[in-house]
Amino acid sequence: MTDISSPNSTSGRHIATDLFTDQPSLIGSRCSNCGEIYFPIRSSCSQCSSENLERENLGNQGVLWSWTIQHYMPKPPYNSGETKDTFTPYGIGLVEMPSGVKVKTRLNVNQAKALNIGDPYILALKPFRTDENGDSILTFVFDREIG
Repeated sequence: MTDISSPNSTSGRHIATDLFTDQPSLIGSRCSNCGEIYFPIRSSCSQCSSENLERENLGNQGVLWSWTIQHYMPKPPYNSGETKDTFTPYGIGLVEMPSGVKVKTRLNVNQAKALNIGDPYILALKPFRTDENGDSILTFVFDREIG
């Protein structure tokens, strides 16, 4: 397994609001009418059309459901601060949370031989890039749960 980012850190600004907490844990929403769960937070339910959704703590552990390796640098608006010369491939996966919702996520693993469907994964916060003021912008990734 190759670590594709700097050490785990919760020091910095979140890449977006209401995606994750500092603990870390993912934040989603649950429809109060039919119980459907979403990530990220939604304002209406696609199952029953209700607008009565509440914040839901989705936790920090899941199981790898599917994966691929991103071998090329994504096009804008992707902005990791990398260039084509400094880009490092990374894993992308669907991680199924205990609630059943599947989260499309960056994986902290970028070697196919280390990615196995059904393996347990745990949420981590990692620096994604540095802003114009030199402050770290944090995103969430899932890492293989060892042990």
